[in-house]
Amino acid sequence: MTRRKPDKGLTITLTEEPQAENVVMLASWPGIGNVSLILARYLKEKLGAHEIGEIDPVYFFEPVGVMVKDNVVEQPRFPESKFYYWQDDEAKNGVVLFIGEEQPRTKGYEMVEAVLAAAEQLNVNRLYCCAAAVTKIHYTEETKVWGVATTQELLDEFARHNVILRGTLRIAGLNGIILGRAKEKGLEGLCLLGEVPSFATQMAHPKAALAVLSIFAEMLGIEVDTEELEALSKQSEMEMDAISKQATAAYIDQFTEPIWEQEGEESGDEEDDESDDDDEGDFGRN
Repeated sequence: MTRRKPDKGLTITLTEEPQAENVVMLASWPGIGNVSLILARYLKEKLGAHEIGEIDPVYFFEPVGVMVKDNVVEQPRFPESKFYYWQDDEAKNGVVLFIGEEQPRTKGYEMVEAVLAAAEQLNVNRLYCCAAAVTKIHYTEETKVWGVATTQELLDEFARHNVILRGTLRIAGLNGIILGRAKEKGLEGLCLLGEVPSFATQMAHPKAALAVLSIFAEMLGIEVDTEELEALSKQSEMEMDAISKQATAAYIDQFTEPIWEQEGEESGDEEDDESDDDDEGDFGRN
């Protein structure tokens, strides 16, 4: 099963057609906290999903260099955009995982179109995506999951799985755009968003991925071993705790320093202020 799209050399290769009665797709790209990518890769490993296709990356990505190993130049490497598949023993439920290693800097809409074209060929009847819900939650609190859907009727499913409806919000990047395009095409779509502390958006957040995985598996009626992801979540929480304590210690040191010692550093502070002003000006021009 190999299909080729004629759009300016864009190629989608699929090698297998799912035989399950009910096939859903989870589409995933990197994003805040890497919640979506952590979830998709973990599912691929634990379900034992096998590769069934890919999107040719040449149309979407430009290599910016090559790797050199032991003084020998290696071939250019592009970010992978691949499809994986798993189905249960009774062939009742099948899950297609699309994992994109990177979001294109341009042609993002075309990438979404390619994924949805593959979903149609694979007889997918529902699309799932995942993202981070940035909030002021403390990293030790229970991580909740928010939900949005392409139709009002689909929202009723969230009520059975303790998914929170927050009303109006924005989902950035392809993890959100694909949901909007699925709606345009009449394909059912749901997005699960795991809460991520606002101060930790630059860190990987397996705890949010774990929370989303629990809901996702429950909605699909499948069992997934979460032990390894739970361990990663605890490790991440310990790292956040260490960062928080370091920041608190630095704050205390700064504001408990004797006033006569601070006076001796005034000239240095003034220079820092001037530097900050310059940086702010550069930012404004950019």
